[in-house]
This record gives sequence, structure tokens and C-alpha cells, in this order.
Amino acid sequence: MGLTGKISAFFLICIFFFSMISPALVRYPPDAIDLDSIRQPPSLQHPLGTDNKGRDILTRILYGGRISIGVSVVAALLSMGVGLAVGLLSGYIGGRTDIFFMALVDLILAFPSLLLAIGVSVLFPPGIYTVMIALSTVGWASFARLMRGQVLSLKESSYIEAARAIGCGDLRIIFIHLLPQCVPLALVMTGLKLGGYILTESALSFLGLGAQPPAATWGSMVSANRAYINSAPWMVFPPGIMIALTALCFNLLGDDLREKFDVLSRYDLKKNA
Repeated sequence: MGLTGKISAFFLICIFFFSMISPALVRYPPDAIDLDSIRQPPSLQHPLGTDNKGRDILTRILYGGRISIGVSVVAALLSMGVGLAVGLLSGYIGGRTDIFFMALVDLILAFPSLLLAIGVSVLFPPGIYTVMIALSTVGWASFARLMRGQVLSLKESSYIEAARAIGCGDLRIIFIHLLPQCVPLALVMTGLKLGGYILTESALSFLGLGAQPPAATWGSMVSANRAYINSAPWMVFPPGIMIALTALCFNLLGDDLREKFDVLSRYDLKKNA
């Protein structure tokens, strides 16, 4: 892993760690309203200031990270699982199964991802699980297309032909021979897409379709305090910066993993040649 990937991974681990142990770190409850501390600037008592209800910004950022990152990671893993399964079946079986799934994939990919996520979210009551469903519904299609291409290139390989020749069944070929070759690529793509998931989750929370008050998410914090961006910018910029930095680090880490995967893939091709 390169230096950029290590720095990104370290930053993400720190965010995740401090978010998880936030109850032991902070001095204030995340939803505690203090009318005597409304819109206070950063100070020793409140390092990042307070919002329009007197709630500590730092506390809410730490608690919000648990939801924003947790929802995005779970949705990415769900998308990977569904896309991996569909891609394996579509690529290996072919025929009408392939035509059906790829038509569905083309239909999903024809819509802008954020617009489709909003459309799915409005079908369900606002909340964390709604965001997970929306992100997974939008995200699995790109995984499926990539996994299908990987399976199409692998199923004609000599070791797959040898497995068929010795009597291996379809399920054994899929789960023993094809799946292990597809999982690393799926994990790399998960790293690449997590930055987009963070941004989409924040956008849905900004629109009020995510976790509902008084629960804190980075997107909802920006939305709730955007009217004070000129008079009290400390209420808006910290959660916005966390969204941008987290998405950037996921993208940089995904790029680093992709480069490493490309190197390993070229090594495996030479080894098997």
C-alpha cells in the first residue's frame, strides 16, 4: 500500500475509532439542548462551538460519524453481496438469465444515482434503514456488471475447463473456483464506491430522508444549520469538512487498492500462463 493509501486508511480508522468510543470521550449528550449556550463560537468548553439549540458540535460530529459511516459501509456490503451473486449467475449461466439481469442493470444505471436514491427513499418512511435500502438498490447494478465481466473472462480459462473435465458440478465451479477470483475485485470496487455512498447518504440526510431528529448525521447537521452559514459558520463547516475528507479518503484508499489489485492480477496472469 502506498503512502497515500496508508494516510487515508489511518484517517478512516481514527474517525471510526473515535466515533465508536464517543460516549466515553465527550462531555455532553449529543441531543442535550442548552438554551444558555446557543450559537457559541469555538472555545475550550466547546472546541467546535454549539449549534442553534446549544448542542455541542464536536459531540454531534462524533455521534453522527457512527451513523453516516455505518450506514454507508453496510449499504456498500449489501450492494457488493447482491451484485456479486447476480454477476456470478448472469455471467456463468448466460442465455435468458443473462439478458434479464443485464436489462435490469441497464435500467438502473440509466438513472442518475442520487435521483434514483431519492425516488426509492420517498417510498418508505424516513430513517436509517430507508437510506440503506436506497443506497443498496442503486449500488448493486455496477457491481453486477463488473462481476459478470470477470466471470465471462474466467469461465473460459483452462482451469475451469479442467474442473469440468474431472466432473465438477456448476455449484462447485461457481463457489470454489469463480467466487474466490471475484471477491478481491468486489472488495476493491467497494472501497472505490464508499466515497460516493458517504456523499449520497449525506445528501439524503440533508433532504430529511435519513435518520430523523434528534439523531445526528453529518448531512442533517449541515441541513439544520445552513441558515447560519454567514453568521455562525462553525455550525456548518465542521460536518461539511468531515463529509468531504471521509469521501476523499475512501476514494484515495480505493484507488490505492485498485493499483495493488492490478499488479496482483498481472502477476497471476503471468504465473498461470
